[in-house]
Amino acid sequence: MIAAVIVTCEIGFWVVLGLGMLLRYPLGRARAGAVVLACVPLVDVVLLAAAAVDLGRGAQMSAMHALAAAYLGFSLAFGPSMVRWADVRFAHRFAGGPPPAAAPPAGSPERRAATWAEWFRVVLAAVVASVVLALLALVADPDQRGSVLASAAPLWVVTGFWLLLGPLWEEGSRRPRRDVGPGAARRAPAATGATGRDRGA
Repeated sequence: MIAAVIVTCEIGFWVVLGLGMLLRYPLGRARAGAVVLACVPLVDVVLLAAAAVDLGRGAQMSAMHALAAAYLGFSLAFGPSMVRWADVRFAHRFAGGPPPAAAPPAGSPERRAATWAEWFRVVLAAVVASVVLALLALVADPDQRGSVLASAAPLWVVTGFWLLLGPLWEEGSRRPRRDVGPGAARRAPAATGATGRDRGA
């Protein structure tokens, strides 16, 4: 049951997002589009309610319930940025808005800032998922509460690996900058002039 609800909610998220963008830009109904986009969090509410009802009826805690909590966490943490991602592209395509910004080059300060911001969203997702699991533990059978709470551990393992392979990896790939300051600029002409005098001699 929960697996089907997760798939339905994922499809529902993209349907609601696409409908909101379609109303806002191609059809020119900005207010109606905003109302539809405001309904995006309702998809998460449906999934949370389904997981709570399933466990409350005595269903055995499974990986699907943990996946539902993780889905809710990542949806709340990354959902707003996904809406902005779609909004920029629809605005550019249908309303003459500016083109989407190019991804910052590897090793740049902007790229490092982006990877850190992404990781903080992952931390937020893990926190939200852990809270969801704690709430589900309240409605689960008493003998299942330990397994429900323990389901949060893999989320924090993923968060740790994301830290290593994301921002810390980007920080480690930082290249040393060459000396291109004013002093170097003054030394270059001086060396050129000396070479010219040597030829003249």
